[in-house]
Amino acid sequence: MKRVVFDAGAIATRVQELGADITAAYPDGDLLVLGLLKGSFIFLSDLVRHVNRPLQVDFLVASSYGDAMESSGVVRLLYDPETELEGKHILLVEDIVDSGRTLNRLVELLRERNPRSLEICALLHKHIAHELRHPTRFVGFDAPHEFLVGYGLDHAENFRHLPYVASLQ
Repeated sequence: MKRVVFDAGAIATRVQELGADITAAYPDGDLLVLGLLKGSFIFLSDLVRHVNRPLQVDFLVASSYGDAMESSGVVRLLYDPETELEGKHILLVEDIVDSGRTLNRLVELLRERNPRSLEICALLHKHIAHELRHPTRFVGFDAPHEFLVGYGLDHAENFRHLPYVASLQ
């Protein structure tokens, strides 16, 4: 690893703030927090404990990286949520917004299911997703243009368990 980019304390504080923002943004209606696995699982589990309102949780599994350090550009949906999406507020939780290709594909898929609303929450945003067609409403941190691991983010399935986000050399 090159350096710690966001330490555990900073992450915990920001996740608590995001939870409060999400609580305020959804005063009524059914809220489904939809995590994009595998990277979002730690962030999502911490986040939902700070959302002070009823909600449901489900997951999507999509792949665009494999073992590489750059997105392949091909998005494969490996698991589709079983929960009914129509009429619900959908909050799609992502670990990091990078190229935007995965999110574009998922937003298209989810919009076809007629949710009441659809928003994106990401722990990290690199602001390089020039192709991203749907804005990220809730962002934990602006991320440097480095390959990041930890707090759910991986490289070839390693480093997810780290309690902080670090830059990988």
